[in-house]
Amino acid sequence: MPDSADAVLEGLDPEQRAVATTLNGPVCVLAGAGTGKTRAITHRIAYGVRAGVFQPATVLAVTFTARAAGEMRGRLRQLGAGGVQTRTFHSAALRQLQYFWPKAVGGEPPRLMERKMGLVAEAAARTRLRLERLELRDVTSEIEWAKVTQVTPEDYPAALAKAGRDAPRDPAETARVYATYEQLKRDRGAMDFEDVLLLTVGILADRPDIAEVVRGQYHHFTVDEYQDVSPLQQRLLQQWLGDRDSLCVVGDASQTIYSFTGATPDHLLNFRARHPSATLVKLVRDYRSTPQVVHLANGLLSQAHGRAAEHRLELVSQRGPGPEPEFVEHTDEPAEAEATAQRIRGLLTPVAEGGAGIAASEIAVLYRVNAQSEIYEQALADAGVPYQLKGAERFFDRPEIRQAGLALRGAARAGGNDGALDDADGLAGQVGAVLASTGWTPEPPSGSGAVRDRWESLRSLVRLAEEFGRARPDATLGSFVTELEERAAAQHAPTVEGVTLASLHTAKGLEWDAVFLVGLTDGMLPITHAKTPEQVEEERRLLYVGVTRARLRLTLSWSLARSPGGRAGRRPSRFLDGLRPGSAVGGSRGGAGGVERGSGSRARKPRGPVKCRVCDRTLTEATEVKLRRCEGCPSSMDEELYERLREWRLARAQELGRPAYAVFTDVTLIAIAESVPGGEGELSRISGVGAHKLRQFGPDVLALCAGEPLPEAPGEDSGEAAEK
Repeated sequence: MPDSADAVLEGLDPEQRAVATTLNGPVCVLAGAGTGKTRAITHRIAYGVRAGVFQPATVLAVTFTARAAGEMRGRLRQLGAGGVQTRTFHSAALRQLQYFWPKAVGGEPPRLMERKMGLVAEAAARTRLRLERLELRDVTSEIEWAKVTQVTPEDYPAALAKAGRDAPRDPAETARVYATYEQLKRDRGAMDFEDVLLLTVGILADRPDIAEVVRGQYHHFTVDEYQDVSPLQQRLLQQWLGDRDSLCVVGDASQTIYSFTGATPDHLLNFRARHPSATLVKLVRDYRSTPQVVHLANGLLSQAHGRAAEHRLELVSQRGPGPEPEFVEHTDEPAEAEATAQRIRGLLTPVAEGGAGIAASEIAVLYRVNAQSEIYEQALADAGVPYQLKGAERFFDRPEIRQAGLALRGAARAGGNDGALDDADGLAGQVGAVLASTGWTPEPPSGSGAVRDRWESLRSLVRLAEEFGRARPDATLGSFVTELEERAAAQHAPTVEGVTLASLHTAKGLEWDAVFLVGLTDGMLPITHAKTPEQVEEERRLLYVGVTRARLRLTLSWSLARSPGGRAGRRPSRFLDGLRPGSAVGGSRGGAGGVERGSGSRARKPRGPVKCRVCDRTLTEATEVKLRRCEGCPSSMDEELYERLREWRLARAQELGRPAYAVFTDVTLIAIAESVPGGEGELSRISGVGAHKLRQFGPDVLALCAGEPLPEAPGEDSGEAAEK
């Protein structure tokens, strides 16, 4: 524990110190990812207490999760400010509501419901609407959104349209359920968590005498994650403050990813408009991530649009250099999952054995939707890598998957006597026909939410059936059920420490040494149902959150096809344009460092359908597209050049300490040996030769193609410095 107020300031950087020592008036802290925002605001509170400016009992610090509040409480205790109140918005409001209710209203306050879905189900039944469990969850989420954005049942349909929000079902139906739910609560003397805030705001607004008591108790306020404040939480904060301005808020508009719950960065972005005298401090020194990861994160936001983008923070890494982020393209999803699992195995290998020696708990695989987890659960299990799911049930534990398993087992036992199964096309068709009884449809439901998540999970089963049937043409429904049971058993082994599998939303606030961002294709990120520019920009911020979870190693990957042998019709996420080597934004965007952007003709790759240069057939497989010929068509490869390229690649890989494929893949070498480029323009048009590799290896490759000696190369250190 520091022995004085000045000792509290030791170890803070200049901007953090500015936060800690600015104790009067409104303060707005714009804090980028990994910049030590919690450190700055806890030291501010502790410094104010130790300096005698704040009395501990008069300070209220609020955040959004009990975990974050507990962490802040522990830090303050270590700094000698143990009497400060650190709570979530809901816990602080509930405490006040329970205390003041007898005086403000009389009697006991309404009973707090731990869960509202049961009452929502009853309200739906009273409106003659039957909802399945996941439909019920979606309607419940809509009611929660309406309440935190202060929308009444009668105004809900119009508010929905104004917000550009995708409705999981008919807005008029949801409004009727919402109104009935509110009436049932009143009849039974119950309240939900949103009511805790609403009722507290109502009492403070209607009873000035009670508001003065609260304001007499708390004089100084700190709000963490201010970009996630809802309109209702902002109203409560204003009631607590009254006409005072002893408020410190901290947040980052570029990390606003919860707008579907009612969160909005507007309160953060408008803070100085509401408080013209506010002190603004920007924290941009990133202590979490390497310069290479930070450079990529900055490049991602440099392409953003909208209000949040106008206030983006340019982070500056305070760590030593690390490996460049890797961009990896795969032929299909199983290949992507298998390669990811194998890379993780390599990271787990001890340093003494030539690996990175990273603990499993310091590695994460992050994806857009929970339905993506199954293939990574399987790949890690097959590779013998322990893992743990965060924020979601294991794939085979999910209710919809258990229900599907029961239906499939029943159909298998019946021997496929159902006429629909007889008419189905192949194993996948049979599985789809069985799942139709559980609500599965080939077309996705509109909008997002639990119903869409359920559909994605069931679609994963249909995809699995397609792959299983392709691998085993004689497969039956019974053998597929056996496969599912074996997979479930293999993935249910208990793990104490393992690689984290999590959605990008769940990963907020966490960090790892190595992060794998997977499935980065258009349609998944941004996700298909992100329609408006605002929704697309939130998807970009979601990727930004994923990138900034990595301390040291970052791998971004995508697959061109869903399954082996499938049509390679996917494209990498548009958010990677201008960031991954060889790509460009709008045709020409300059760049430097670890972020590669194409420029002019050197970045041009074949657009639209690619024809075989021998037989003129349209090519679909990734390898064929790269070679620009069918696999069965004769090759014009210069065998001697190919061998020279392989020998050169091996030597360069050994010099760089990288695997050979990291220089060029075999397919790229074949493409070079077949086309024998005569200049940079021709070489750059070969798939796999991006701008970065063109600069690093282009002179050598062109010399080999021309049969000339390799050019004199600068020392490796100077070469790497030039690249950076």
